[in-house]
Amino acid sequence: MPINGYGILKGKAIDTINGQGLHPHFQVKIIDDDLFRIAIDVKSQEEPSTVLYYADENFNHPILKDLVTLSFGFQELESQPGGMALDFIRGNLFDTSKMKPLPYNIPGPDGDLNDIFHKYAEKAISMENSEIYAFGQRWGPEDKRDPYFGFTPGNGIHDIHMNQGNDDNWENDDGTWQDGGIIFHYPDENRWVAVFLAFQSQCFHTDDITGHAIPEACKVPTAAAISVAPIVPVSSGSVIVPIDKRVRIIAALINSANPEEKNVTILNATPESIILNGWKLADRNKMKADLSGTLNAGETMTIPITIDDFTLPKDGGIITLLDSKGLKVDGVSYTEENASKEGWTIVF
Repeated sequence: MPINGYGILKGKAIDTINGQGLHPHFQVKIIDDDLFRIAIDVKSQEEPSTVLYYADENFNHPILKDLVTLSFGFQELESQPGGMALDFIRGNLFDTSKMKPLPYNIPGPDGDLNDIFHKYAEKAISMENSEIYAFGQRWGPEDKRDPYFGFTPGNGIHDIHMNQGNDDNWENDDGTWQDGGIIFHYPDENRWVAVFLAFQSQCFHTDDITGHAIPEACKVPTAAAISVAPIVPVSSGSVIVPIDKRVRIIAALINSANPEEKNVTILNATPESIILNGWKLADRNKMKADLSGTLNAGETMTIPITIDDFTLPKDGGIITLLDSKGLKVDGVSYTEENASKEGWTIVF
């Protein structure tokens, strides 16, 4: 079953402790009206133990407009599309093929996960108006002192990583729209930094209902995936099976003077024709528009959005491309700022 108590913690960072020991977690002390601890996994309990990470130092996504209006403290989130809940696969937060393995304890500065989180957290500590947003599972308040920072009662959030596509040992934690992550807001620089983590034992193709890994999509890379998005070795005996991107979403007309003129443009990046029958576009609320026809090698197709249920709102949204098996092929997001010019096509 999905994890309990999924939500978001917003607060001000005031202290950190590097991850160490048998099950190392990078610890961040957070204050709002209460004290919290963010516990971030920097080593997996499953082999390969090196954690995958991706850091976006200029993060821009439609959820940011919702984050800034949040009160400090923990808020439980519904695990569903259209809100603030994170989903690495369906939310188009970042390109998962860009995740790289990084140990937590490499000697020297700026070389490991501890260093990465220390850099971003220390900047947040030094800026009076900074904020941290941690997504994961809540624990506490507990009837005991926090074992790292000593405050009472113990209180915090963990599972700050992908929470779907697990192997058999952690399959019970699977669910959609319940992924973890940490976002740093530096208002003095007008900048957001987001860090996303996953384990090498997890899969990036999951069932839309259960969040379980789809074995046929995860264990055997397709020929298209190999030719378009090469398999990335991450450790002995392990590979990342990326989103194949054989067809790309390259543009969209969102803000049209005529609402009936909205459209999405896709490109066949392969040297072969692709039959689009059964393929779909999905919006932020996971409403779908059917595709059909043949997209020849190297050609583009502009798809008019004519159904009412499929929405491309001007205040920000996401567009996802699914193949005939329901697997994600590509995904993009856009913000209100991207869509602010009437009649202009957004290029991704």
